[in-house]
Amino acid sequence: MPARILVGISGWRYAPWRGVFYPKGLPQKQELSYASRALPSIEINGSFYSLQRPSSYERWGRETPDDFVFSVKGSRYITHLLRLKEVEPALARFFGSGLLSLGPKLGPILWQLPPNFKFDAARLENFLRGLPGDTSEAAALARRHDALQKGAGPPVGARPRRLRYAVEIRHESFRDPEFIRILRGNGAALVVADTAGKWPYLEEPTADFMYVRLHGDVELYASGYTDVALDRWARRLRAWSGGREPKDARRVTERPAPRRKSREVYCYFDNDAKVKAPFDARTLIAKLG
Repeated sequence: MPARILVGISGWRYAPWRGVFYPKGLPQKQELSYASRALPSIEINGSFYSLQRPSSYERWGRETPDDFVFSVKGSRYITHLLRLKEVEPALARFFGSGLLSLGPKLGPILWQLPPNFKFDAARLENFLRGLPGDTSEAAALARRHDALQKGAGPPVGARPRRLRYAVEIRHESFRDPEFIRILRGNGAALVVADTAGKWPYLEEPTADFMYVRLHGDVELYASGYTDVALDRWARRLRAWSGGREPKDARRVTERPAPRRKSREVYCYFDNDAKVKAPFDARTLIAKLG
């Protein structure tokens, strides 16, 4: 039986959206509440640029529906400055900043690598192996470095929840079967990233879920998706959700991934510059039924 498909947007606080996607006169503080009732999931991208406050995560969790899901973009300090080396203290600060307080609303954590980051098998494997496996391990990591802020831990009494990770690449050297092997060996998802041809496009399932980021297929971050393009994406998302692969999937390995009964799919539109993302997301949701 196919697993759920969550289609949403990357971020929600964009000035050009006001009066276009958001109703004219809607207070800025109500934008997340509005967006989270129009879409089932949102990717938090402010966490990429700086550590967020526990009070922010708490408020975001409170303002969204019970079945809502956030994905969280990992800190660029870890991916772009440290470049995945000697990251334990930085990871502790990241996990101690409040995302664990989202509880069941916490979805996958995205690690986006910079365009000049070449594939380094040992470094990537060490990084993935060092990530906490669940919310309890993440909180313990933060406590070990005195980085767990007040109110930033998992909800009181909550059972530990497995943490999921996705990796987005932007360098051609990752077209390597060894990269796919490392992801599969660590249960991390390869991000299927549509970037108007600017960065590598690969579609290999490497985990029990798929993570898709649609940045624009003609103009990066700006172009909208046509009905034909969205029909194509609907077919691909359905295939992955049913544990299959598209027949024309772009892979670097010779064989398809092992067949599964199902895979959850997270799909986020990041073509926000011309207010295309929320409308493309709503259209794709409608096509998926």
